[in-house]
Amino acid sequence: MMNALVLQSDFGLEDGAVSAMKGVAHNVSKVIPIFDNTHDIPPFDIWAGSYRLLQTVSYWPKGTVFVSVVDPGVGTNRKSVVVKTKGEQYIVTPDNGTLTHIYEKVGIEAIREIDENVNRLPHSGASHTFHGRDIYAYTGARVAAGVIPFEKVGPELNVSGVIRLPFCEAELIDDAIHGTIDILDVRYGNLWTNISRELFLKLGVSYGNPVEVNILNDSRVIYSNVMTFGKSFAAIHVGEPLVYVNSLDNMAIAINQGSFARAYNIGTGSSWRISIRKR
Repeated sequence: MMNALVLQSDFGLEDGAVSAMKGVAHNVSKVIPIFDNTHDIPPFDIWAGSYRLLQTVSYWPKGTVFVSVVDPGVGTNRKSVVVKTKGEQYIVTPDNGTLTHIYEKVGIEAIREIDENVNRLPHSGASHTFHGRDIYAYTGARVAAGVIPFEKVGPELNVSGVIRLPFCEAELIDDAIHGTIDILDVRYGNLWTNISRELFLKLGVSYGNPVEVNILNDSRVIYSNVMTFGKSFAAIHVGEPLVYVNSLDNMAIAINQGSFARAYNIGTGSSWRISIRKR
């Protein structure tokens, strides 16, 4: 059965790297359906690559194969793997932390190390810097096109051994919810947190209520202010901040028609902490 192949990377589109990956896939099968998730992940940002998989994977049908290449350790002894999620999608990637969010929030059913003696682009053995083309696109296409089953990728590994980046869940402590800024809604500069709507509502906040928001980078306070919890950006004036529920049913912070991240120089990842309390 032919399944979709979805590519993401930090390669950008300025050169032919992504096109080369698609060419390798089409040489495996000329009718394989290939889609792009994103190729604008910031260079070397494994955390962002991990989150973009979480943002997307569960919305695709069973059997879909994702190839994710954010690989600052290319050419080292880090493993190349294929995982089967508990939703029965597949992810082909270096085992370098890219699977953090999938492991924690979606679940991994099985993982196999890619046997490069079998699953590597023919005549590419002398290349050690473009595994996205030579190993991941090639293997991903073979799995998506049904040339090999998952079991033929290579030896099975222990799921608990998947490399993971530092990760913490949001929690309610006393009268405040504490979480992290996981990612940016990049084009608009909104901050997407790991605080679920369900957890946030335990504060007893309704639309239109004020909340106090504090953002820290490690222990340094970057931002502290009171803002409105709004249903949409229309709830506030242009230039004002608000807390809202994003498309993943998590809490987010924005400036109406402005970039919150740019205005306050906010980053993402486990060192960027946020707390929200009812006023």
